[in-house]
Amino acid sequence: MASTRRPTYTSKGRPGRSGGTAGDAGAGGSTAPAADDVISASRSVPEPAPAGGAKAKEPAKPKLAGIPGLGRGRKAEPPAAAAENVVAFPEPKGKRRKRNILAVGATLVALVAGLLAAAIFSPVLAVDTISVSGTRLLTPAQVESALEPLRGKPLPQISDDEVARLLEPLVQVKSVSAEARPPSGLAVQVRERVPVALVKQGEQYQLVDVEGVQLAATADPASVSLPVIDGGAGTIGQDLFRATAAVLGALPADVLARLSNASAQSVDAVELKLVDGQTIIWGNAGEKELKAKVLAALLKVPADPKNPVKVYDVSVPRHPVTR
Repeated sequence: MASTRRPTYTSKGRPGRSGGTAGDAGAGGSTAPAADDVISASRSVPEPAPAGGAKAKEPAKPKLAGIPGLGRGRKAEPPAAAAENVVAFPEPKGKRRKRNILAVGATLVALVAGLLAAAIFSPVLAVDTISVSGTRLLTPAQVESALEPLRGKPLPQISDDEVARLLEPLVQVKSVSAEARPPSGLAVQVRERVPVALVKQGEQYQLVDVEGVQLAATADPASVSLPVIDGGAGTIGQDLFRATAAVLGALPADVLARLSNASAQSVDAVELKLVDGQTIIWGNAGEKELKAKVLAALLKVPADPKNPVKVYDVSVPRHPVTR
């Protein structure tokens, strides 16, 4: 073990001839140092290795706390040696399977996204022909003309809302649905408003639906099998007009075609006239579906020439009256 002693320096003086020390001689003159004035230094010398090749005991090394790989008497290994000592464990099968599934899923998503982008923006699917069905008040040419901005647009980009927006100026259209027919066809199904009555305005008769929307006009009311609302919306008032129009809208087409006119003294006193002259007392607009069924059944009863029916009262549909 190495000695922990530090080098020591000593100075020994003897009294000179004048009674002083060697240091005093320096002050008095150039006198040679005395033989006893010696400065010495010492250090420990490592002991020689013992015979027989035995290793000398190495001095203890200081412990370095807080530094990984050092201390506790263990030498730090170089990176290459540390890497060689690492044991590689096989990757768990579940983790490898999960990674493969994620990779396949990402590939499929990218593929589908590419196909969708190609379909949405491909000019191959651009609209070239438009077919229209369901029109009675309008002509297919009118609808096709309104949908002209859709030509050349890819089919996947066309929606029912866009088609409906383009047909808004055509008041006869109540709703619409569009169906793509690849590669370049667009089928449009139109649902029109149903006229339920004629309203006289000057020399013209306007066809109106249950909401009072004017759908068309004619100068000959006999050419249209619809009743005429006496006075119209502007004369009898909005409430009476709506009550009358609601009643007419509930009638089957065959019954509606047999009516000549409709009137209302109040919202609870709607009356209808048949082309044969009979009167239908309808009452209010309540239970209109049931009243329509009862009236249709009464009109199918064979007429009795001896007792012809002049009035059909369905104001209380569960107890109808004829007289």
